[in-house]
Amino acid sequence: MPGARRSTQGIELVAVGASAGGIEALYLLLADLPADWRLPVVVVLHLPEGHESHLVEVFRHRVPFAVEEARDKAPIESGTLYFAVPGYHLSIERDASFSLSCEAPVHYSRPSIDLLMCSAADAFGERLAGFLLTGANQDGALGMHHIHAAGGLTAVQDPSVAHVPTMPQAAIDADAPDHVLPLAALRELLLELDAHHAP
Repeated sequence: MPGARRSTQGIELVAVGASAGGIEALYLLLADLPADWRLPVVVVLHLPEGHESHLVEVFRHRVPFAVEEARDKAPIESGTLYFAVPGYHLSIERDASFSLSCEAPVHYSRPSIDLLMCSAADAFGERLAGFLLTGANQDGALGMHHIHAAGGLTAVQDPSVAHVPTMPQAAIDADAPDHVLPLAALRELLLELDAHHAP
């Protein structure tokens, strides 16, 4: 069951986590968003260690705005879709810049969804939205809890229609999110967040 819904007003960053089945889910969530998109979106997608990522190239053909890999010390820019670099944890500093590190994997994963979301919640508080999609482990449950505790908005893919339900179900079990929705409705929520984003 979802918790008391937080307002969609005032969101300034969206953090998205996904694992098994995540590429297809991200296509449905992000492809062909409006060309005047303003919100920065930061994605951690679990990939095998040492696996070369082609996510930036693929999504540059699917969204009509900037798509980049998150770079160490780089500031977060509006209207940009960022992907975490495989093999490095991605965190967000309080000055809204990225930080990459090589600490041990979390839930067998590096980058870790939990580390991204927890650091983003510390930096953005109630101005953050977290989306957690399909996946086969519990990474992201702690991060979504941290976002909720910081006053941010949390949205989880409905496990009953997720490619792999383990990850979204773990987040629901840990802390009732604001929204539990299929991908089409998550996309509508994302569009609403951007429409309410201050220019």
